[in-house]
Amino acid sequence: EVQLEESGGGMVQSGGSLRLSCAAAGFTFSDVDMSWVRQATGKGPEWVSSIKHDGESTAYADSVKGRFTISRDNAANTLYLQMNNLKPDDTALYYCARNALPFDFCSVTKCYENHWGQGTQVTVSS
Repeated sequence: EVQLEESGGGMVQSGGSLRLSCAAAGFTFSDVDMSWVRQATGKGPEWVSSIKHDGESTAYADSVKGRFTISRDNAANTLYLQMNNLKPDDTALYYCARNALPFDFCSVTKCYENHWGQGTQVTVSS
């Protein structure tokens, strides 16, 4: 059974930083491209970033490019999202997800599976 558990969220002021983690289990993590997805209250899911299974390549939504960094530790089955210079518009529930398509498809189409963890809340105050 695929298990994804997000953590690391919190409440910060605008300009602050947070590092999210996603612990994965139930599948061969190192074989799978992974994504971060966020959902603000009252809005649909928004793709944030993806990373290739070997960690060598990444992709970002324009809204977070230059501020967020995705990474992974395949030995620890863990996905990360370093978020710097946070803005109030980044406020959302953040999820990690396995990709159904290669990471470089994510900027043009929905690339991730619908199976997520419980999410971790990020709240940025102005």
